[in-house]
Amino acid sequence: MPAMPREFTVLGIETSCDETAAAILRGAPPGPGTILANVVHRQIAAHAPYGGVVPEIAARAHVELLDGVIARALSEAAIAPSDLDGVAATAGPGLIGGVMVGLLSGKALALGLGKPLIAVNHLEAHALTARLVEGTTFPFLLLLISGGHCQLMAAEAVGRYRLYGATIDDAAGEAFDKVAKLLGLPYPGGPEIEVRAKTGNPKRFPFPRPMRGREGMDFSFSGLKTAVRLSVAELTSNGGSLNDTLRADVAASFQAAVVDVLKDRVRVAMQRFRTEFGIKNNVLNFIVAGGVASNQAICGALKQVSGEEGFALTVAPPALCTDNGAMIAWAGIERLALGWSDPLDTAPKARWPLELLDKNT
Repeated sequence: MPAMPREFTVLGIETSCDETAAAILRGAPPGPGTILANVVHRQIAAHAPYGGVVPEIAARAHVELLDGVIARALSEAAIAPSDLDGVAATAGPGLIGGVMVGLLSGKALALGLGKPLIAVNHLEAHALTARLVEGTTFPFLLLLISGGHCQLMAAEAVGRYRLYGATIDDAAGEAFDKVAKLLGLPYPGGPEIEVRAKTGNPKRFPFPRPMRGREGMDFSFSGLKTAVRLSVAELTSNGGSLNDTLRADVAASFQAAVVDVLKDRVRVAMQRFRTEFGIKNNVLNFIVAGGVASNQAICGALKQVSGEEGFALTVAPPALCTDNGAMIAWAGIERLALGWSDPLDTAPKARWPLELLDKNT
């Protein structure tokens, strides 16, 4: 019998946006892994008055909270720091102030413990969550949808990703939040749109479906957001106001437009992926990751497309769709198992495209 792969125990630190998070994971690729602790402190209350994330507030909160979050994760996992095999921390992309806080803490712990530092690409951590949860094998088609990103990629291996398409303006999650703000809904707006859309009429407003039917696999949501803004302005002209029915109808019509765009772009990507990888694989895997992946209407539509195109769909549990330390720790395990680690002078990155990751490995 082949020898069992060595398991690693890794601390993961995530501070790229407004979640201060740390987790302890144990496992070996291709997974699944065991989450020993996963502590996330969400800063929603701090940013709610501004209707969105304020970078300076987020960075200051990370400074104040991170030590305690890490200590709690170690305590819940019943792990001594000396028992860790490595320390993984988000090195980008993200809000640079927050990234600096988490990466610096990771460096200090790695240096003090004499353990390897793994500087994790935040987007790769999202991508690899399917392996953490299901042990999904490479290659797989990836749709990454979050507040800052909307990309379709072929994931060929750890550190190697082939870009199919990306948003040319707003990300899907950003569009959800901006539309929610137009409707006067509380922050964070994405979940609020989903809730109201359930009771709305998705055909009430004929919003555009940008890029649908066009060649390629890129996305665009700015024009859709503008169409919503113009409709809301018309509804509230001459002293009018939005009632709950109108909000629900706008939300449902907007969400339906996003769903139609995603279905169209994903179908094209599936056809390309099948051409490039289908001959070598009996199972075509489709992974949806990122915060917007917790939207049930979107997941339901993508499940339908997956069935029609012969793909097996995997979506992480909601707690692992949004930013968290568990995904960072797992990405650390994946890289540590390959013998990869990073020097202590690794610089934080505000931008770090996933398709360029192998050139920096």
